[in-house]
Amino acid sequence: MRDGAAGGTRVGVSKQPVTVVRVRFLFTRRWVLFALAVVVLAYGAYWLGEWQFHRLEDRRERNAQTVQNLDRPAVPVDEVLAAGRPVSPEDEWRRVRATGRYLADQSIIVRYQTRDGASGVDVVTPLDTGGAAPLLLVDRGWVQTGNAGDASPEVPEPPSGQVTVEGWVRADATGDSTAVTDRSTRSISSSAIGDALHAEVYGGFVDVTRESPEPAEPLEHADEPDLSEGPHFFYGLQWWFFGALAVFGFGYLAWDERRKLRAGEPAPERETART
Repeated sequence: MRDGAAGGTRVGVSKQPVTVVRVRFLFTRRWVLFALAVVVLAYGAYWLGEWQFHRLEDRRERNAQTVQNLDRPAVPVDEVLAAGRPVSPEDEWRRVRATGRYLADQSIIVRYQTRDGASGVDVVTPLDTGGAAPLLLVDRGWVQTGNAGDASPEVPEPPSGQVTVEGWVRADATGDSTAVTDRSTRSISSSAIGDALHAEVYGGFVDVTRESPEPAEPLEHADEPDLSEGPHFFYGLQWWFFGALAVFGFGYLAWDERRKLRAGEPAPERETART
């Protein structure tokens, strides 16, 4: 017997799964492109964070090497430096000593050097260690001047006669700032200064920490190296935070879109029975 013959009609309504309807928007072109952009952004942020953490590890290794070099006793300069040879990272900040005579008339002025907001210059003077040895470039220190860009300021004279110097090995700077004009430069490069002086010089230079005998007017010596870890750790965390924020933002926007679609759906039809 049919349902109609029993005095009533049952109407059945076929339904598509509601969950499929509510997430179908994720497969539209706009949302697919949005998702791909978020994946690229999140991966890029992750990679940049990793890069910063690798830089942090490199800095820690350099700091450890620097501390080790600072604790080592001074050695003759020719055990560390050689003419035309760049300073290796393992040798920077090693303590060396040399004896010779300053060539005061061949000093090089390093412009645009400031300390505690004061304008000044560094004074680099070649040290002739005698014989066929190359000249050693010695950064004797900083002196305040009226103009940080002054190429020919009045600077204190170095000690005359034979002098023994002790200081830290430093690597050459690079780039256009190392050009030497009118016996002045903006940063120190042994090769550029050697060419300007037409002389053979040791690779790198020395930041003086002690002179014997001392000069009549001492210059301010270079500060000890910065052994902080820098901002790399926090930069790495920031990049990872940006990546996580991108993923979270995509998830929130997708949830919000689904919520709006759900709110706009008609009320579900109910089965009705007519008797």
